Amino acid sequence: MKHKKFYLIILFVLSSCFCFSQAQYRNKIFVPDILGYKTLKCDFHMHTVFSDGDVWPTFRVREAWREGLDAIALTDHLEYQPKKNYVPTNHDHAFNIAKDLANELGITLIKGAEITRSMPPGHLNAIFINDGNSLILDNWKDVINEVKKQGGIINWNHPGWRSQQSDGIPKWYDEHSFLHDNKMLTGIEVVNGIEFYPLALDWCLDKNITILSNSDVHDPVNFEYDFDKSGRRAMTFVFAKENSSDAIKDALLNQRTVAYFNNKLYGREKFLSEIFNKSVFFKSNFVKTTGRETAMLQIENKSDITFQLELINEDDKVGYPLHIDLMAGKTVLFNIRAKKDDIKINKNVIVNYRVKNLIVGSDKTLIVPLEFNLDINPAKK
Repeated sequence: MKHKKFYLIILFVLSSCFCFSQAQYRNKIFVPDILGYKTLKCDFHMHTVFSDGDVWPTFRVREAWREGLDAIALTDHLEYQPKKNYVPTNHDHAFNIAKDLANELGITLIKGAEITRSMPPGHLNAIFINDGNSLILDNWKDVINEVKKQGGIINWNHPGWRSQQSDGIPKWYDEHSFLHDNKMLTGIEVVNGIEFYPLALDWCLDKNITILSNSDVHDPVNFEYDFDKSGRRAMTFVFAKENSSDAIKDALLNQRTVAYFNNKLYGREKFLSEIFNKSVFFKSNFVKTTGRETAMLQIENKSDITFQLELINEDDKVGYPLHIDLMAGKTVLFNIRAKKDDIKINKNVIVNYRVKNLIVGSDKTLIVPLEFNLDINPAKK
């Protein structure tokens, strides 16, 4: 028995040493900086025990750091406080608890709150606020005015949420026209959690509204997202001068964002084109072959996004891949072959592809040109 206790003690000590020796690591997300801005990975909608979430505020910061995020907003519900008998209601506590750890880990922490009303106007996120407790007002318009008074901005959350829109299709109400016409509505969640709202994307594009994608996470994030399947949580890529609250706010106010989830990007064409062009490179842009021999170009994708390409128009003389996946962080072969033995070509070639996972409208995807020099000589007889 003494020996058994001794071995149990040794096992406990070794296990403890093993646990404490395990390094916590950050999974960086590589998406290129574009147009003179830094590409920041952000999540502006999440919950803690200070509303209906199940984690402590510092846990959200640690999750964000591990997943490679640069900035987050804690946005607990104002009007919905299911844990108030156990956790005191104070709409500044979550931010105050988490801010020191966020500073230590280099995460920009943004103070926020979710205005939780029936539809319309639905749920609205107030971020970049100073005092969450002063937002407890009966009239939702008074809450909006207080947010603006504090220098905050308003985003519309999950516009197609089935608890408020039974068919899952967002609807634009007079209340949203009021917000938009009075320059009180900055952004709309095109993606919330795992749901994409195509109509909301079109609204953002047509009405010059900022495109957002947020997790709206309540449980530990790995409980809500299958990282083996989707890879990462929903997030917003923000193009900002630096990783600071002021710079991020400036980017949101000027629509410099792209929505991301499940290896798909949703956004304005100018941003998606730049991301693709800064990610994808030919190792060499010259290829030479004879007759119907297959020639190969090497295409490197330096980003963490796999680009799914589909050929738009086939060429009557040369065969190009109908479909090709430019794998994240990989170099792939791009095969070229003449369709006849007697083809003679020596020129600069542009082959247009549709990038199926770069979405620039509810029914539209980005088109990119692949340009290279092609030299094909007829086969020797």
